[in-house]
Amino acid sequence: MKTQEYLNEIRKNPGLRNAILSKITVDERRSSAEFYLVTDRAYSDEDEREALAITKRYLPDHTNAKIKISKLVADADLIRDRILGILKQKFPAAASFVSARDVAVEKTENGANFFIEIGAQEQGLFRTGNILDVVAKELSRIFCGSFIGNVRTVEREESPFVPDNSLPPPEFEVPIRIFEVCGYQEIDGGEKPKYATYIADVVGKNDDLTLCGEITDMRERELASGRVMFTFHINDKTGLMRVGYFAKKRTIDKVRELKAGDTVVFRGDYTEFNGNLSYTARTVNRGSYPENFVPEQKQGKGVPAAYKVVRPEPFSDYNQSGFFDAQDIPAALKKREYVVYDIETTGLNNTGVGGRFDRIIELGAVKIRGGEIVEKFSTFVAPEGRLSAEITKLTGITDEMLEGAPPVSDVIADFYKFTDGCALVGHNSVGFDFKFINYYGKQNDYYFTNEMFDTLFMSQKFLRLSNHKLNTVADYYGVTFNHHRAFDDALATAKIFIGMLKDGCELM
Repeated sequence: MKTQEYLNEIRKNPGLRNAILSKITVDERRSSAEFYLVTDRAYSDEDEREALAITKRYLPDHTNAKIKISKLVADADLIRDRILGILKQKFPAAASFVSARDVAVEKTENGANFFIEIGAQEQGLFRTGNILDVVAKELSRIFCGSFIGNVRTVEREESPFVPDNSLPPPEFEVPIRIFEVCGYQEIDGGEKPKYATYIADVVGKNDDLTLCGEITDMRERELASGRVMFTFHINDKTGLMRVGYFAKKRTIDKVRELKAGDTVVFRGDYTEFNGNLSYTARTVNRGSYPENFVPEQKQGKGVPAAYKVVRPEPFSDYNQSGFFDAQDIPAALKKREYVVYDIETTGLNNTGVGGRFDRIIELGAVKIRGGEIVEKFSTFVAPEGRLSAEITKLTGITDEMLEGAPPVSDVIADFYKFTDGCALVGHNSVGFDFKFINYYGKQNDYYFTNEMFDTLFMSQKFLRLSNHKLNTVADYYGVTFNHHRAFDDALATAKIFIGMLKDGCELM
């Protein structure tokens, strides 16, 4: 089949003007072929019907033709990331001195122009290596439209290489951290616990696990069976945990006396339910961590001295002027920095059920300092396998976009450095995102012990909404974004988080 001739006909339709053919699947048994087209424009039913008619003309008689059209709008950040990936894969020498801040992208009606800033000493490499033409051709293969590249020569200061001597040898056997349970007062009774496990260290199944922390939220509901179930959210200064507890008739009134701010100690099981790990308490009593408790530092690698593959960039696109007067910045935003993050993955398995975790394919984050969003951290991650059609449909991320992406081991090291000294914030991050970060961090001897806050919990407690999904909360705060892309979700969550604190919501 003459692909270019076929596309020339397809592109005569207004909604398919920049369309590309991403793949063709053939089913010989059913004598059918399905053509996958990607467009960056809104297309009509007429465009689709005409595309199907053209496709039939390019297939043998008696072959059943099918088409599938998906819409992908490549923003500047996505194109920039792909340029860096192409350079790393095909021109590693050039990639060694080009970072994200050296690449500028200007969108055009039919594609984009891109510019790569280089030093004078690198001009010869770009002139003789045909680099720009290859990059432009690859972009045209992945994205809709045409791409034109050029270089801009800039003066660069020589920066001495700083060896990363901060990393100790990997610690493969790291003990689970515990603290003494103090101030015990009986509610349920049972064996008096002496020690509780750090919530941050809870990963796999455990049939007898003691946890202790401060109640940040507590809810009660009656089940169809007539039993009463309490749901607690607790924080032990190392992490958050959702706890389910089925009340006993003899103690239900005492449990109802508990409230947010009280400290409690649970004993129960961290087991699989409906494909996810959850903690169900058998007993609840009053108890606390020691006075002036400071979590013990987890043994593992230190903070890297330098970024390896993902260098944070200043963030200035967000119009923050006038958001706060200097005296109106909430105290919570003054006393610490926050990293608000989100991930996209190959699936939902974050418990190891079935033998392995799903993989991170994109990680996006922003840093909040003094009430302003000041830095961004964004990267694709190599998934070590092909994506499912469902994930591509949900996120818009394709296998081609992930070509040349860095491995999770390098990304997690850079993210560990980016989050050093900051609290972590996400939307449903406790139940989903952090489990991936925690797992792949531990796989590479990085232990994320940052204090964590979850805008899902905050929304459930302080906002009266029909549901508390990210897009619903975003609508409430007037935040528009491209859902199911990591950086966009992280940026939206950061704006929501700032809005919540501005409205007086408490950290949870």
